[in-house]
Amino acid sequence: MRYLADFEPGQLFTAGPVEVTQEEVIAFASRYDPQPFHTDPVAAEDSFFKGLASSGWMTAALTMRLFAESGLAVAGGLIGRDVELHWPRPTYPGDMLRAETEVLEVIPSRSRPDRGMIRVRTTTLNQRDEVAQTMLCRMLVPARPSQG
Repeated sequence: MRYLADFEPGQLFTAGPVEVTQEEVIAFASRYDPQPFHTDPVAAEDSFFKGLASSGWMTAALTMRLFAESGLAVAGGLIGRDVELHWPRPTYPGDMLRAETEVLEVIPSRSRPDRGMIRVRTTTLNQRDEVAQTMLCRMLVPARPSQG
């Protein structure tokens, strides 16, 4: 497990790949984002995406899985403070996604010496190295407990 002092700007954590399947795209969208371009391969052909596309929220969920598997391993778990998401290109069935997370900043708390934050950027790429998602996130990270 990593504590605040274990992080420094420039550290890189990677995970993946994970395959996006048509069945998962349809199942996820049917439950959480029921729009025809996510749930109906025939209707999707006439959509903006020109074919069945994953919900951006599914891409975000898969990225979270990869983020958790990346070795970042924050003591106490991955607790987000805030997040900013961008989906510059769709994710399609058959895509193989991987995630690269870079530590951008380490921010000790001025009022709570038992914690701080790290700011990270996670880039989700497909098998062609095209960016499917970017995520900027500030995360709560505990300080290493004192050995008293």
